[in-house]
Amino acid sequence: MVDTSWKWDATLFAGSAAYYARGRTPYPTALGTALADELGLDGTGRWLDVGCGPGTLTPHLADRFERAVGIDADREMIEEASRSGVANVEWRLMRAEELPAGLGEFRLITFAQSFHWMDRALVAAAAHGMLTADGALVHVHATTHRGIDGGVPYDEIGELVRSFLGPVQRAGQGTLPNGTPGGESEFYRAAGFQGPHRIELPGPAVTRDADDIVAAVFSTSSSAPHLFGERAQEFEAALRELLGPQPFHERFGDIALDVWRP
Repeated sequence: MVDTSWKWDATLFAGSAAYYARGRTPYPTALGTALADELGLDGTGRWLDVGCGPGTLTPHLADRFERAVGIDADREMIEEASRSGVANVEWRLMRAEELPAGLGEFRLITFAQSFHWMDRALVAAAAHGMLTADGALVHVHATTHRGIDGGVPYDEIGELVRSFLGPVQRAGQGTLPNGTPGGESEFYRAAGFQGPHRIELPGPAVTRDADDIVAAVFSTSSSAPHLFGERAQEFEAALRELLGPQPFHERFGDIALDVWRP
């Protein structure tokens, strides 16, 4: 069940954008190839990335389309994305709830680790009306800030965060007692989508050091830099002490691409 008491605000990822490049493991090259094969991408048409963050998906899909648009509600995320210098992508500071916003039709619409922050019924309905007849919506399931094994003391990191921020997960100016919501399929189906067809990709294995893990922690909404206020440096020092010997050889979980058709 969605916690309707939580309301989005502009501080959700305040200060996190600068930590994404180092703290989030890149999507594998196979992601772009898999979607190109599944959808017959040939360099034509348009792509809309909703909740694009700092442009994480851009390297894998931008060259598969004539034009692309990335939207995000966080100004710092859009500023980071704009620095990518990809000529055929337009970056817009806006909330997904503002769609369709006169953006036109798209061959592909993606939600990568972003849909759960939105008014999902409203946004799914808008997205359905923005796809071409042969288009697709792809929901990317992935966890790119932490691996599933590799010796990083994530349980202890969680305890450290709670010792600074309290026992309930923070999110912007609010809290999420039950964590971030799932169950996105019901919203896509209610909006008229058919599917999904799932494509699974193996998660990467990477070697990371303390700087990478610190960046990963600060890249999340539940431990974004602004939440610590004047104690941010104190928290970082405690985190680095907790991490101990490095490097860490992490294996990340598999990535799932759910392909929905209008």
